[in-house]
Amino acid sequence: MDYVENAPHRNALKKVYISRSFHKDLVRGDIILFYRTGGYHESVISTIGVVESVITNIESEAEFIRLCRKRSIFKDGELSHWWNYSKYNRPFIVNFLYVDSFPKPKVNLKRLIEMGIIKSINDAPRGFVQIGNDKFEEFLKEARANENYIVD
Repeated sequence: MDYVENAPHRNALKKVYISRSFHKDLVRGDIILFYRTGGYHESVISTIGVVESVITNIESEAEFIRLCRKRSIFKDGELSHWWNYSKYNRPFIVNFLYVDSFPKPKVNLKRLIEMGIIKSINDAPRGFVQIGNDKFEEFLKEARANENYIVD
């Protein structure tokens, strides 16, 4: 094996999520599920993480890039694009601890609707959406997730 890349984001447990969600009220310790879009059968919840911190009111592009650089898969030019995408809705940063990726096959949008976690195809998450503990536990069982995620 000829591995020469030394990018900190590759194997890091501490990652950054860049968001423009209208819901910014996440707090340290919140559990977050990452929903990957792709259509009725291809949209899935792929990953679970825990919020470390939320950074809003970022003053400049340089500060944004500095805050994201070591935890992000994006290069500086890509981060610049994220910052400048809309001057009326600048992104904020969610620092989170990566917990795990769910096993394949992952729970898709069709099944999430059947389970009542998402109401309809028109209600697929755009940003952060809170779900109840009962639906969260139901999802974890359906996803065949590690049972140690739930501590009673």
